[in-house]
Amino acid sequence: MTGGLKFSCDFIHFILFFDVIRFMKNRWFLLAVFGLTLLSCGNDNAYNNPIPVIKDTLKEPLMNVNKKISESEKRDIDAFVKRKGWPMIETGTGLMYSVYHEGDGPKIESGDMVVVEFEISLLNGKLCYSSEETGAEEFVVDHDHVESGLHEAMKYLKVGDKAKIIIPSHLAFGLAGDMDQIPPLSPIVYDLEVLEKISKKK
Repeated sequence: MTGGLKFSCDFIHFILFFDVIRFMKNRWFLLAVFGLTLLSCGNDNAYNNPIPVIKDTLKEPLMNVNKKISESEKRDIDAFVKRKGWPMIETGTGLMYSVYHEGDGPKIESGDMVVVEFEISLLNGKLCYSSEETGAEEFVVDHDHVESGLHEAMKYLKVGDKAKIIIPSHLAFGLAGDMDQIPPLSPIVYDLEVLEKISKKK
């Protein structure tokens, strides 16, 4: 009985991920189903004899799905940049940035505490968050809990810079989104100004 349960759960995982692209237009549905599947099938005490063959069959489809998602997202980002006509620099991680106003302050380094004003929007133009509403953001580069893409981007900037930054979803809020304004698997666009470099974290 437990072997049958294990097979059924792995089969559900396989079908769910294999069809992820088909459900991309309804990402919240995907997350809900996947979460329920994990909850119902994730109890290790329910079965102690996993089927390696089934797990092995999941690896390649999951890699293919991840590749398709990344390629689709990259096309969306490239199309967005082309529409805007922004002269973006792309890094090895897929982050893009463009400094449209050069500051004359010191360069930002890992461990610096910085203060920034910002707007965060989606590729469709929807404004999600703004420092006009929340106040300027203060964080320590490479240490505080902000998007990993933002940590990376800051190290290309200096105090006084104003920049456009496009952060792919794997460097932003990933599969889950932020559970508020930013949907799952969504690249985000920062319009950011570096106001101040306060200190160096020891």
